[in-house]
This record gives sequence, C-alpha cells and structure tokens, in this order.
Amino acid sequence: MALLRMRGITKIFPGVVALDGVDFDLNEGEVHVLLGENGAGKSTLMKILAGIYSADQGEILIHGKPVVFQNAKDAAEHGISIIHQEFNLIPHLSVAENIFIGREPIKGWPARIDFEQMNAATAEILRSFNLDLKPTDIVGELSVAMRQMVEIARAISTKSKIIIMDEPTAAITEQEIAELFSHIEQLKEQGVGIIYISHRLSEVLEIGDRVSVLRDGKYVGTRNAKETDTDELIRMMVGREITTFYPKESVEIGEEILVASDVSRPGYLKDISFSVRRGEVLGVAGLMGSGRTELMRAIFGADRGVSGQLFINGREIDLANHSPEKSVKSGLAFLTEDRKGSGLLLNLAVHVNLTLAGLGRLTRFGVIDKRAETDASLDLVKLLDIKTPSIGTSVNSLSGGNQQKVILARWLFNNADIIILDEPTRGIDVGAKVEIYSIINELVSEGKAVIMVSSDLPEVLSLSDRIMVLCQGTLAGIVERDEASQERIMELATGSATLS
Repeated sequence: MALLRMRGITKIFPGVVALDGVDFDLNEGEVHVLLGENGAGKSTLMKILAGIYSADQGEILIHGKPVVFQNAKDAAEHGISIIHQEFNLIPHLSVAENIFIGREPIKGWPARIDFEQMNAATAEILRSFNLDLKPTDIVGELSVAMRQMVEIARAISTKSKIIIMDEPTAAITEQEIAELFSHIEQLKEQGVGIIYISHRLSEVLEIGDRVSVLRDGKYVGTRNAKETDTDELIRMMVGREITTFYPKESVEIGEEILVASDVSRPGYLKDISFSVRRGEVLGVAGLMGSGRTELMRAIFGADRGVSGQLFINGREIDLANHSPEKSVKSGLAFLTEDRKGSGLLLNLAVHVNLTLAGLGRLTRFGVIDKRAETDASLDLVKLLDIKTPSIGTSVNSLSGGNQQKVILARWLFNNADIIILDEPTRGIDVGAKVEIYSIINELVSEGKAVIMVSSDLPEVLSLSDRIMVLCQGTLAGIVERDEASQERIMELATGSATLS
C-alpha cells in the first residue's frame, strides 16, 4: 500500500531550479533508495518532506490524503523523521538528552525532566545497537562515527512511520552497518517506510527494494533493486559511462619516506610501527574504535600524551614533543574525516581555504600579496577542476566533493610529500569519488606517499598497494595488495586472525 506520494515537486532558489516537477512514492515496509550526484536535488526533496523547506509547486499525500507542513514539527507529528547527512545534534548535551530532545519524560509538580527514566530508556536503545556508550556521555566528545550512530538511534527510537536516512553509513564501519541493516529489516516488518540516500552503490543494492534517480533536479527513473546493477545506476546518475570506478594505476614504489616506531597513546594506541614509501598508497582499515584516526592524529602531532618515534625523510621527530606545525614543515599533510568540523573555514572564501597552509609563500613583511594569492587560487581551482562560481565564494556553498578537493589543493599548494586522507570520499557522490581517486593516482605518480584511512573496504582493496589493519588500538597486520581480500581484512580487524 502507498504510504507516501510526492507529485510534481518544484523548488526554486535564487538563480537555481533545485527541483523540477519531481515525483516520488514510498510503500509501507519498503526501503526506497534515492540516488543522484551532489546537487541533484535529493536532500532538497527530503527537506521538503521533513517540513524544513516548503515546495513552490506540487503536493504531498500520506495514505492518500494531502498534507501541508508548515515546519519540521508538523512533519514529525505526521510520523516523519530524518537522519541528516550533516549532524543535527547539540554537542554540549548528553547522548540521552539528544535522543529524547523535544520528547523528554516529565515527572512531578512543578513539572521537570525525569532524567532517571530518560537515561534508562537511552541505555536500552544503545544496547539494541550494541553501542559502547553511556546515556550521560557528552555528544561533542564523541567520534564522528559514534555521533552518527546517536543520530541514527534517535531517529529510529521515535517510532516514526516514515524515516529518511540521508547518508546514514557515511561515517560508520562494516560492523555498524550490519547493525543498522538489521534494524532496518525490523522496521520493514513493522510497516515502516524508509527513504534511503547513499553514495555507496553496493549497499544500495543490498538494502533497497526500489531505487529512484535524480539528476540536475529532475526525475530520471526508478528500478527494482534486484533488476539493476551499479553500472546502470551510475549511467542514470551521471548521464555518461564511467568505465573504471576504481582507477588504480601502476606506479614505481620508491624509498621509505615515513617510518613510525612504537607509536603509543594510553587508552588508544599501543606500540604501532609501520612505514610508507614514495609512490605508495598505504590503506588503513579497522572497525570503529580500532584507533585508525587516533593513529593519524598521533603522527600528525594533533594529540598530546603520544610516545614513539617518527622519521620523515630521515629526519627524526620525538612524538612526545610533536605538533601539527612540525608536521607541516616536514611535508606531512592531514585531511581529517570531519572536513566541516576541523578541515574547512566554512564561512570564509574558497581562496582563503586554498592558501591557508602556505601563507608564508604569499606574505611579504607580514602582509599577504593579494595578487599572488588570487593567481595561486585560480591555478589550484583549474588544476583540481574545483567547481565554484568564483574563488571568492564561501566554501560552505560548495558540494562535498568540491570541498574535499579544496582541502586537497591546500596541501598541494604547501607541497606536502606525505598526504594522510582520513575517509576522503565520505559523503560525496560517485562522480566526485572517481575524481578523488584520480587525484590520488596523480599524487603517487609524482612520488608522493598517500596514507588512506577508509571504512569502505572495496575502496581500500582497490586503491592500496598495502593495507595496514588495526584492531583495538594495536597493529593486527599489514597485507600486500595481491594477498588482500575482504575476508582477510575482516579477520584481522575483528581479532580472529593474527600477524603473519
């Protein structure tokens, strides 16, 4: 039975037709996947359904009855909830307060929040997701992956009849994805309709019943998930053939450029040693909590309490006295997994973000040479094909893929020799992913080294020359490309295999 119908939805922003007469429907107990490149209109369509935007034209029907939402509260009262691609959590509140915000249990007179009941209910929700969290944990202190799981848990706990999941797996690992998919199957059995947005095409075909595609704000078509494949979906999304999704090129591997020895941080990392060579992509895999991001932050000097030795181009650095400034001067770059939170100055212009790490090259007597900055920015935009109206545009207005390219360009401008990429394709579309992969190939062909942390196993397996696997803060193994498989990586990541 049709749970939802959206007919002729049109939305126009100044100078941009975001949606042009789009149709979409959802049945009870169905996962209907919505695909499209960044800017195709997916999030705009869902924000209209969730009451965040209002449509300029078109209608929404729930169980056949027309509805009009004045705001998000209206939509929620009609049983619609949304898991946003960009976190919609309040950092200084606890996990329990975020999950129950707006529907807190009340007791007594004068009325007050029943924290005991709220924390108990939250603990039960967290147990159902096998999350190692306390209801009282502060959300702002959690990792990106844990925050994503809190966002998911909150939406599912509302008992909504329509749940919109916008990139729910972008920041979580295979183990958490399996937990989420199990919950989705339970929701389907209860008649809940799920609209699922993702750039991970393999999981789309695994979890979806139907797949609809938008391109440039227009409806392209719908396919049964079991009757299509990734090649057809990519053609529908981008309007062209992408012949090689993971374009790995053969590059001559050179000498060691970075060597890390006995890297430790109490509670996070224990005695991890590894090296990276010129022209090499070293993949880093592991489950959430394995220490992947913590290891990258340690060698970049972003955290205190780290011990061990680091050699960059033969120059020794004591990790106990390390810093990001020393890393940058040594030719080490770090693209964080949270590009919006710690990678970009979102409200500043593209040119500011592009040249931030190399201002010393543009400054004379403490004053930035604006002409040199403009010339450098234009060269970088052209080099990486960054799609932006101008270099003066706020970086916040760019798509996820172009934001990622801005950060990459920043470190290219600084002439980094070793580039750490932590979840480089998280939340970006298929076309942008291929562009990022091509940039990685260009970097290593120039003799640079790339360390790539990714929760996307096919990505790691396809692009890496070696794969370093972490498990509970320790080194589980380093696997050569020709010996690597999803099964082997997962055995190491889960601790069911040992160092070979």
